[in-house]
Amino acid sequence: MKNRYIGRTFILPGQEMRETAVRLKMNTISANLKGKKVILVDDSIVRGTTSRKIINMVRNAGALEVHARIGSPPIKAPCYLGIDMATREELIAANKTNDEIKEMINADSIEYLSIDGLIKAIGIDRDNLCLGCLTGIYPVEIPGEECQCRQLKLNDF
Repeated sequence: MKNRYIGRTFILPGQEMRETAVRLKMNTISANLKGKKVILVDDSIVRGTTSRKIINMVRNAGALEVHARIGSPPIKAPCYLGIDMATREELIAANKTNDEIKEMINADSIEYLSIDGLIKAIGIDRDNLCLGCLTGIYPVEIPGEECQCRQLKLNDF
């Protein structure tokens, strides 16, 4: 059960603060979980802190299996263009395989939405999207990062 008064935990400045917020944000109802195979759906995984805590809470409440399904592709690189998020070193998907992530968050399985699935779902042409945090390739020049820079036209604004 989610406490709707606790906001996004991944943007909190310290690991201890993020873990405390997760404990306040989620509570299990053992009667609904004991002896069950559970699929947890989340919008994204940034550091893995929230996912690991929630999965462990569900296991401790008696779930037999816990599977993670993520509604975005893996976040592999920082966002420099609008979302204040972790550094590349803190991003769980930056240098880990899905199997390694599954182990780190203590899930029985993990599946993500593909980049093509995301593009199809939002209905915007790939050339009009920044996918930098998902691919590590940015549409504008950022020092130290790979760029697939595009020529901007007046009607792009």
